[in-house]
Amino acid sequence: MLDLQKLRVLRELKHRGTLAAVARALSYTPSAISQQLSMLEAEVGAPLREQSGRGVRLTAQAEILVAHTEIVLEQLERAEAELAASMEEIAGTVRLACFQTAALAVLPAALAQLQRTHPRLRVETTQVEPEHALPKLMTRDFDLVVAEEYPYDAEARQPNLERRELCVGSMRLALPPPSVAVSDRAALRRAAALPWIMEPVGTAARRWAMALCREAGFEPDVRFETTDVNAHLRCVQQGHAVALLPDLLWQGKPPTLNLYELPQGWGYRRIVTAVRKGGGQQPAIRLCHEALEAALPGPR
Repeated sequence: MLDLQKLRVLRELKHRGTLAAVARALSYTPSAISQQLSMLEAEVGAPLREQSGRGVRLTAQAEILVAHTEIVLEQLERAEAELAASMEEIAGTVRLACFQTAALAVLPAALAQLQRTHPRLRVETTQVEPEHALPKLMTRDFDLVVAEEYPYDAEARQPNLERRELCVGSMRLALPPPSVAVSDRAALRRAAALPWIMEPVGTAARRWAMALCREAGFEPDVRFETTDVNAHLRCVQQGHAVALLPDLLWQGKPPTLNLYELPQGWGYRRIVTAVRKGGGQQPAIRLCHEALEAALPGPR
């Protein structure tokens, strides 16, 4: 029978790409990882990896094994969830990744609630953008990820993740001062001639913002790039750029800028939690989702 530990090493290699990265993740030496893979190759009777530049590419036989390993690990996630549900008190550790706006507006209140109601549950949090956090969910660096999804974003979803919606939050256009009262449509036309601040290339927010501008008939002059939403706000306040800001930024308080509605179908983002398939029924995961949902300020 194939050894599950060796199969997990092979799966890690698929997701991380190099023996060194697998060794760091699993706290082994690269030579120990290589030895386990060699033993697995001997058991299978076929090579499972081949050199590809500086990384390693899996063979067709390795891909078959990894696909079945994913199924086995999903079943183990379900078993762990059922076992945890049978316990009288919820305890343990949840490693949570959260993007900046949600970390500022939602996370503190959610953690306070969990501390009051379930003091034996330890939640370790890291601020990470979804583009980096979701792959780390698959490699088990995190157990729960708070992510964002935008309209008209055709980026493929990872098939081995489960998502639950936290809320649908509004996104609006912010123009730098001096800002005169104009219609929403006129505000977007005015923004076409001004500098912009956006999130970096490759993020869902950037793809959505670029698609919005092109749908409106212009190519934005992007002069500033950062994932820091507070930097977006400051750039607008000081007259440097146009930004697309989430209502969640105001944490339920009145906005400090003139904001304009976006064209129909564009002015929102969906905030979700994501877990590995089979892990959604973990009592600790469910509690974290519910605490995050309860901590959401309005409007969102």
